[in-house]
Amino acid sequence: MAALFGKRLRRSAMTTAVAAAAVAALSASQAPGLTDTQNGRQSTADATPSPGDSATGNSPYYTDLPPLNSPTAPPSTGPGGPVGTGTGVNEAGIPATVLDAYKKAEAELAATKPGCNLPWQLLAAIGKVESGQARGGNVDANGTTLKPILGPVLDGNGFARITDTDNGAYDGDTTHDRAVGPMQFIPSTWEWSGRDGNGDGKKDPNNIYDAALAAGHYLCRGDRDLSQSGGLHAAILSYNHSQEYLDTVLRWLEFYRKGTHEVPDGTGVQPRGRSDGGPSSSPSPSPSSPGTTSPSPGTSKPPKSPKPGGSPGTDPSKPGGGGSTSPTPPTPAETVARIEDAGTGTLDATAGDAFAERVAVRTENAAGKGVGTVKVKLTVVGDTDLTFSGGFKSVTVVTDSTGKATAPPLRAGEDTGEFTVRATVVDRKLPGLDYTATVSARQADALTRVGDTEQTCETGGQFADPVQVRATYKGDAADGVATTATLIKSKDDATENDKGPYFKDADGKAIRTLKGLKTDGDGRLQLPRIYADDATGTFLLRVSTTGGATLTIELKVTAAGATATPSASPSAT
Repeated sequence: MAALFGKRLRRSAMTTAVAAAAVAALSASQAPGLTDTQNGRQSTADATPSPGDSATGNSPYYTDLPPLNSPTAPPSTGPGGPVGTGTGVNEAGIPATVLDAYKKAEAELAATKPGCNLPWQLLAAIGKVESGQARGGNVDANGTTLKPILGPVLDGNGFARITDTDNGAYDGDTTHDRAVGPMQFIPSTWEWSGRDGNGDGKKDPNNIYDAALAAGHYLCRGDRDLSQSGGLHAAILSYNHSQEYLDTVLRWLEFYRKGTHEVPDGTGVQPRGRSDGGPSSSPSPSPSSPGTTSPSPGTSKPPKSPKPGGSPGTDPSKPGGGGSTSPTPPTPAETVARIEDAGTGTLDATAGDAFAERVAVRTENAAGKGVGTVKVKLTVVGDTDLTFSGGFKSVTVVTDSTGKATAPPLRAGEDTGEFTVRATVVDRKLPGLDYTATVSARQADALTRVGDTEQTCETGGQFADPVQVRATYKGDAADGVATTATLIKSKDDATENDKGPYFKDADGKAIRTLKGLKTDGDGRLQLPRIYADDATGTFLLRVSTTGGATLTIELKVTAAGATATPSASPSAT
């Protein structure tokens, strides 16, 4: 097993530029023209979404890169696992329990969200970058880490500042939050995205089965299709919004797709370089070197270089670090005095469509100057299916140098009416800014009958051919349009008739008005069977839609045994 702890083929000191170049080569090797077509929209494969809420709070991650050459299978397998020096063999090994958790998560998502097309190798790539596969697979038989894996304190000192949201329940910190577990969820995200992956009745971010399943669901939110590069990139960026993070995860994804193998728990390669330059994880004792000891994962901290005016290991720029005791300068959010509208147009759309206008806001200080790098959270208020693109009820955007930030497009659901979208400054208690978004019902401006067979029937019988209509709006099929069918008294009197043809309700009783009908995806609607009572003559059926389209159809009823008199084709008004 000594080979598993040999010299790394690629050091974490490789620059981001190398990673980006490798990703460019990877992208070039993919099939051309890959697009993200979720929600009927098409975007380029390398499109980058606006910054939003992330699973990790954009915490630091491990920057280790895989070998440039693809892994090859180990020459042989000994009692302790793979033995040999095949290309990339150390890096390609994934601890057994961790690998099992990834594959089980893939299987569950394949059953519950088949359109997402989640590959377990993506979970492995994120697990590698977030925690080095649970610090080399240091988990117990149930998949729970032997020691908690915690990210840095998110106190705004070099990282995002996220004040405590869980009272320390997950991360042990009652002042600020920290990313937790092998997939590094921040507590506020775990609270709604956590899953029970091992069936023990608990949702534990420190358990690899729970964390892997939660990560799979998080990546598959909305209508994402991870087989499309646009959806894949958006999913990874939603986990940690950084181009370098995206590049690194894509490298590992491609590496694992080309080959991997199982290694015993606790013997995986430990992570080294971290994106913030912070302390790396320490390797576990090598099984081939009995009697030796190493610091526990996550406890090794290299000594800090002395700073001018301070003793070794201190930082005079921080409280308690020696040297200057100058107060910490305010964060950008703390300088914001108000949040203003930045030219948002009228927010209206038809049910099922995207809004043409997007919410735009501006954060300003007391002097009216825009404040950049401020997080603004936009939330759809209340119980409605109105969302931002991707299916999110809330998103977080960051202001530019002028203090302006623009939200992703809103998308209307089927709920109609006026709804509120609220903008608030993150980490700042200021009055929010409310916008009204209006969703109108789907509509049609024309109705035509499908087919031209005359509708005839004898008294006491039923009309043989069902009535079919088609709705259009500006010449295109109008799907999902609310439609009403009424048997009326005359062309000039649209009140419900009290005799003649009728429909039947669920109890078989005669009714002459049907409401709540909707056209299908092609704008078509087939009405239920129509029956005749003992009244003879020509009767009228009027079909109308939201938007004002109407169609009137003649129904002929003759006495039983009589021959129907030919008449003109049905008329439409």
